[in-house]
Amino acid sequence: IIVLIRNRLAAWALTVLCSILCLYGALFLLGTTANPATANADFLTYKMGGWQPQIGIVYHVDIANAFLITIICFVSLFIFPYAKRSVDKEIPPEKHHYFYSMLLMCFTGLMGICITGDAFNVFVFLEISSLSTYAIIAMGRNPRALTAAYRYLVMGTIGGTFILLGIGFLYMATGTLNIDLISAALHSSTELSQKTTVRAAFAFFTVGISIKLALFPLHMWLPNCYTYAPSVVSAFLSSTATKVSFYVLLRSLFTLFGAALAAQTEALQVVLIPLALMAIYIGSITAISQKNIKRLLAYSSVAQIGYMALGVSLNNVEGLTGGIIHLFNHALMKGGLFLVAGCIFYQIGSNYLDDMRGLGKRMPLTMLAFAIGGLGLIGVPLTTGFISKWYLVLGAFEAGMWWLAVLVLIASLLAVVYVFKVIEVAYFQEPPEGAEVKEAPVSMLIPTYLLIGASVFFGIWTDPMLSAAQLAAEMFMNGGV
Repeated sequence: IIVLIRNRLAAWALTVLCSILCLYGALFLLGTTANPATANADFLTYKMGGWQPQIGIVYHVDIANAFLITIICFVSLFIFPYAKRSVDKEIPPEKHHYFYSMLLMCFTGLMGICITGDAFNVFVFLEISSLSTYAIIAMGRNPRALTAAYRYLVMGTIGGTFILLGIGFLYMATGTLNIDLISAALHSSTELSQKTTVRAAFAFFTVGISIKLALFPLHMWLPNCYTYAPSVVSAFLSSTATKVSFYVLLRSLFTLFGAALAAQTEALQVVLIPLALMAIYIGSITAISQKNIKRLLAYSSVAQIGYMALGVSLNNVEGLTGGIIHLFNHALMKGGLFLVAGCIFYQIGSNYLDDMRGLGKRMPLTMLAFAIGGLGLIGVPLTTGFISKWYLVLGAFEAGMWWLAVLVLIASLLAVVYVFKVIEVAYFQEPPEGAEVKEAPVSMLIPTYLLIGASVFFGIWTDPMLSAAQLAAEMFMNGGV
């Protein structure tokens, strides 16, 4: 409809309307699945065309994917209204209707990945979201965005191919593409779960998803994409795309391959814990050396993905709860911080730290939002970041890895360094002579503050999303069904 209308204002309005309606549906599904009395309601499973799961496509909602759909829709509710001013500045007017249509296509693909109960459909929706992502990254005025999108296309194609091969091997082994039926077949037969075909499927699936997730060392596409993409795209992708990939990783580890990995938990920890720690430390250290605020935030995202992977590797409910709740928390914090970067670019036309000297005095509301979001990245109490790290520390102690808890706390100090690096430039350096910069428009500040404010609000009122994350973690630890 947006492509046919070709009206910039109508395109934006329809995009915002979609986010509102989808959030309403997501909240309804989250409340339904979180209630034990309605968690298995018939309407939570939809058979496309009435076909049975053995041969048809099934959509199924449980607490885990309802939680993630809510995250996607909640963040989009703030990012899409923000887009109007930002897109007007960063994307040529003749491309606006294409941009909004591709943004909604990406939005659709990400939700489809979450809600489908068919393994091949995961790949289909992954490609829908990926292809639209390549387009919206490349639509900006910065020529480097095109190169970044092309690199992501190459890496994403490799990742998608690996995932497709993994699905093919699973179909060879089980004769079905339905996720629940695959899981049941592997759980019912130890011999089948240990077959070479299933192990090969696990290897292809894990590597492919890790590329999409940008898990170290397969993260090289992410920094340039987040840095050179339009500000709205950076905020949207950092809040949603990697979170959905992490969900697919959880589904594959605990639902698809849970039986095959039951006897190999220690071997998985040997691989995953070092990778998670390297992501946290190398991502944070690299962020400290950056001179562009969006690139700094991009490498920070690499580190935050490491925290999520660490939660999975602990193999207990507390640790996994920490990883899952960090999906929500990081979406709020990093989405809000990228919106701040967009406000800065809108006013000064740059995201380089050298151009941000004294910006705390010239754009006080914008930089205050960055400071609040930065506290969440550090993990200061009363922010959502503290909740994530608290549960990761609890999980480390339960797993008997006290040293891991120490490393998590030390990593938080690295976050202090790169957050304060921006604060120091904005508040403690004098602005360039003759620089006249006004505060960001109210239409951009309100969504930014609502998203940043949510990271504080849910850091104080932890119950709703934390309870959903705990239920999802318990579900996954019980076999993912």
